[in-house]
Amino acid sequence: MNDDRVNTKRGLMVLDGMVGFLIATVVLVVVVLTLAYLSYDYQTESATNYYDIKDEKSIKMFDTQSRVNHIVDVK
Repeated sequence: MNDDRVNTKRGLMVLDGMVGFLIATVVLVVVVLTLAYLSYDYQTESATNYYDIKDEKSIKMFDTQSRVNHIVDVK
């Protein structure tokens, strides 16, 4: 009985074995660490970028363009 659908060439050093698992794990860890570092860097940059509101008494509640014109970045 010779069944061609059965995979008899299994091994640890093929890409669908242990090496492939390790490559996928390393790539996933590198992507997660890169995104974590970029988010930390962006957060620290945003946390030190202060803004000031000028003439806050004349801001109208329903006028979005007026609110945008009153916000000024300090940096």
